[in-house]
Amino acid sequence: MTSLLAPEHVRAIAAYQPGKPIEELAREYGLDAADIIKLASNENPLGCSGRVRDALCQAAASLQGRYPDPNGFDLKADLAAHHRVPADWVTLGNGSNDLLELASLALLDEGTSAVYAQHAFVVYRLSTQARGARHCQVPARDFGHDLPAMLDAIAEDTRLVFIANPNNPTGTHVPPAQIQAFLQAVRDRHGNQVTVLLDEAYDDYLDPEERADSAQWVRQYDNLIVTRTFSKAYGLAGLRVGYALAQPGLTDLLNRVRQPFNVNALAQVAARTALADTDFLAQTYALNRQGRQQLQEAFIALKLDFVPSHTNFVLVHVGDAARINGELLRRGIIVRPVAGDGLPQHLRVSIGLPQENTRFVQALTSILHP
Repeated sequence: MTSLLAPEHVRAIAAYQPGKPIEELAREYGLDAADIIKLASNENPLGCSGRVRDALCQAAASLQGRYPDPNGFDLKADLAAHHRVPADWVTLGNGSNDLLELASLALLDEGTSAVYAQHAFVVYRLSTQARGARHCQVPARDFGHDLPAMLDAIAEDTRLVFIANPNNPTGTHVPPAQIQAFLQAVRDRHGNQVTVLLDEAYDDYLDPEERADSAQWVRQYDNLIVTRTFSKAYGLAGLRVGYALAQPGLTDLLNRVRQPFNVNALAQVAARTALADTDFLAQTYALNRQGRQQLQEAFIALKLDFVPSHTNFVLVHVGDAARINGELLRRGIIVRPVAGDGLPQHLRVSIGLPQENTRFVQALTSILHP
């Protein structure tokens, strides 16, 4: 058999493993898909809003055999107004994951490095590896980002620093003042040689007093990219749409490597409608806050250590996570093992509807205390 030629750094990549789909679990264990609950991928248990569904039905009826707007003019205009930045500071992506890849593609290659935290989103490592760049993974502090250590880890060849705030998969949060101090320190030491990417996929789950107007930081720092997604709180995971905010120098680079038509027509319609549906976003926030309390109180009762969450999931220490995950799967409950993130004794549990959370807690209790 002839070996395919490929760069060694590509061969070394361990492919991203998403949360197990409901249909796959149903096939594997002979379960009824309707009885399976998925608490693995941090999706909105409400789905998308009714207004979005109505808009999608109307848009689908008028679809023609034409490509979508390649520049997403209307969606970018809405996002620019929402964040009070110029429209040419917005880059659209096929989910915010796409923007992370675009940033690495635009800024990294062999001979450069990226800095990111231990237990941070796995795509930072994967996108760095895909470019053949050097990894600089900084040990976590209390399961979160150690920003002073990350600052010290920046080297002459560093071109990109990834920060997830809140962080996935640990659910930790860095206060805005510390983020801003880090941005200023990077600027003072390295000018605009080093780009900071602030990944805010879970920002909408923060309590209001924890949130920062990070879009305005983009005005101050021309070496900053802020990424957001419609996949989480807005419930558009199946449509894949995200965006980045940055000054024109970085936005131009992102668009040079962006695939044409990377956000489809229905996704653009859905995102515009979702952005305007503030009532649904408030409902999502309230439901998530209630569910987070429900899970964390259950973990306290079970005497399980967990990381206090600022997101729509909770990272919990269960010991033999592989065994417990297997037992949950047999009961038709999908959560997320995080051994690949250096947390082999933990599970990440997405917050679901109240009845889904209750079923998970009951199953976990029966596994731990048969």
